[in-house]
Amino acid sequence: MADDWSQITTAVKAAAAELITLAALQPGQILVAGCSTSEITGARIGTASSLEIGRAVAAGLLQATRAAQVYLAAQCCEHLNRALVIEAGAARLYGLPVVTVVPAPKAGGSLATAVFQALYRPVVVASVQAHAGLDIGATLIGMHLRPVAVPVRLQVRAISSAPVTAARTRPPLIGGERAVYGTGK
Repeated sequence: MADDWSQITTAVKAAAAELITLAALQPGQILVAGCSTSEITGARIGTASSLEIGRAVAAGLLQATRAAQVYLAAQCCEHLNRALVIEAGAARLYGLPVVTVVPAPKAGGSLATAVFQALYRPVVVASVQAHAGLDIGATLIGMHLRPVAVPVRLQVRAISSAPVTAARTRPPLIGGERAVYGTGK
């Protein structure tokens, strides 16, 4: 089974790295990730949480985000109102109010628990407005993306049995048909 975990880590890292590239994320921006470890195993979301799989997913996400100097925000499950685990420095930089809770596999989810354990100075925040997002297993991360979200098609379409969905964001286009959206140079 440990072999499966390394394959999960590799696939997640590849998906996250591809999204970071395609979304043109800059150092200091935020990538939000949600994951159902139950869905990865082929079970229904919320029914077969696995901390080991959560750690494998966290490892892949952290390898990709750290290489790009991008902050990772790991979404908790609905039992913690989809709060997010993030580095304290990112919460401070973006003015995100910290909430008091420590995620656990059955109350927060395995990914959030694993990321909380892996970060240098983890905190939990109620929400973010991330620049891009990776959703493994249909955990519905859209509430944590900036407007306007744009789907990104990745080469990695699934992590084991869990479907992978990704999005980047862009600023809203305003001004109508006479507006100019280039650099103005």
